[in-house]
Amino acid sequence: MNKSLAAISLALSLAAGAAHAQGTTVTTGAAPSATVVIEPQYREHIRSYIVEHPAPPVEMRERIVVGATLPDDVELRAVPSDWGPTVTRYRYVYANDHVVLVEPSTRKVIQIVE
Repeated sequence: MNKSLAAISLALSLAAGAAHAQGTTVTTGAAPSATVVIEPQYREHIRSYIVEHPAPPVEMRERIVVGATLPDDVELRAVPSDWGPTVTRYRYVYANDHVVLVEPSTRKVIQIVE
């Protein structure tokens, strides 16, 4: 009887741990968007730049989200230096009325500027 009670207790503990793990985010390095901080004045400048220098919008079948990899045929544009020091190493595309910052070596989306 004690063995059955111990087994049930262990099973419940494991199930509770698994449920907790599903709600917990585990990161094996810095999250791409966590390292990019765009000051409010630069965000406004980015919006103004896009209005003054319209880029052809990228048409994608799938929704673009942080962490997604853009296809090789999507042209990445150089980020102007006046967008702020934290973003000049990235490239951008304009899609769905948003500026999408991309890590050029991996083509991963690191931030979507609203």
